[in-house]
Amino acid sequence: MSLISIDEFESIARERVPFVGQLAVKVEHLDQGATRLRVPFRDDFLRPGGTISGPVLMAAADLALYGAVLSLIGPVELAVTTNLNINFLRRPHPGDVIAEARILKLGKRLAVGEVGLYLDGEKDLVAHVTATYSIPPQTP
Repeated sequence: MSLISIDEFESIARERVPFVGQLAVKVEHLDQGATRLRVPFRDDFLRPGGTISGPVLMAAADLALYGAVLSLIGPVELAVTTNLNINFLRRPHPGDVIAEARILKLGKRLAVGEVGLYLDGEKDLVAHVTATYSIPPQTP
């Protein structure tokens, strides 16, 4: 069972990370160690050539993994990304971006996860992400 609800997570994301509010992200699934979210397409996400820009994909992946981390540790807002590696696999044409994250390893101070990025309705990845989050020490 997740230690944070979808509503709690969306509230933290919107209020504490204003860029997320601009993306209008919708969390579709949040379970223990896993998150699925949707970034509804907008024309201003496109770069020259009609491709969804890398920063939009990276933001979706980072937020999805943040949700997966918080699902395991609860609403710890100061858990932060320490590393994010993205491999762009194919051209993401206009459409909603789906990010599916899962935690690979959760330790006391670090969480490591991966995210698959898709376009809505398609099964082939447009990008694959691995990332590490730093978890702040618990205070008594």
